[in-house]
Amino acid sequence: MTSPRRSDELTVHVGPTSPEEILGAIRRSGARLGSLEEADAVVWMTSSTKGFPRSLPSRVSWIQLPAAGIEEWFRDDIIDPSREWTSATGAYSLNVAEHALALLLVGVRSIGPCIAEPGWRRAEMFERATTLNGARVAIIGAGGIGATLIPAFTALGCHSLAVTRRGLPVPGAEQTFPADGLHAALAAADHAVVAAPATAATRHLIGRRELGLLKPTSWIVNVARGSLIDSEALCAALRAGTLGGAALDVTDPEPLPPDHPLWQAPNVIITPHIANTPQALIRDFAERVEVNLRRRLKNQPLLGRVDTEAGY
Repeated sequence: MTSPRRSDELTVHVGPTSPEEILGAIRRSGARLGSLEEADAVVWMTSSTKGFPRSLPSRVSWIQLPAAGIEEWFRDDIIDPSREWTSATGAYSLNVAEHALALLLVGVRSIGPCIAEPGWRRAEMFERATTLNGARVAIIGAGGIGATLIPAFTALGCHSLAVTRRGLPVPGAEQTFPADGLHAALAAADHAVVAAPATAATRHLIGRRELGLLKPTSWIVNVARGSLIDSEALCAALRAGTLGGAALDVTDPEPLPPDHPLWQAPNVIITPHIANTPQALIRDFAERVEVNLRRRLKNQPLLGRVDTEAGY
């Protein structure tokens, strides 16, 4: 005969794989591991919706997803608003912010051509290289990644212009703009970093008009989702010389086909969606799982709660 479950007990199912780092996080939290049929919560280990149970047991009240961007889960109609869902938003901020800073520095310091084109061209590179010291950078979507970038920019003598959904003050930012102040932020910026969530409303958030507000010397970095920037408009701006350059860890489409015009556009740096390294990913996700399980056991608000109306 099975003993009744205590009111403070939380049973967690991990799938479709169960890495030891995640299992350890669950044990440390005080929760217990169990099958899907007996679970109160599910920790899902892949960012793809493929294989996710379309029909969850009624007792499952909370699902923890491993990715910060979960547009696919909305697109495939997986998100059930009757349950609580949490993404990993903010969990990987330091890792992604580090990559964003590296991309921007490679661009503004003209390091890319030095790597790609062998030869001692000091005069040319000296003329092209600039500095972040004194520059203003618009951080579009100044959530976890942006909040992590701001102190790094400050340390380099760089001023941050934060763009957020509601325009509430962001610590360390010189100025914060609401979503409808995007154009004002871009016009005031020397460079831009895109770190906003991908939703139907933010598709091509950066298009021809927005790119035109940036300076001909500006670099734009995208570490969020490729759909936030209109690739066709970006190619046109780069070819026309109205934009200094683009450094992209994400593209639209993705993977970027070998014959896509972006590969041939001038002053483009493309990394294949690697801002989050495998080692840091599992470590940081395990930490998020443990923190949220402890919060759940204490009936505290969870980190990364999904807004089912906003779509992220």
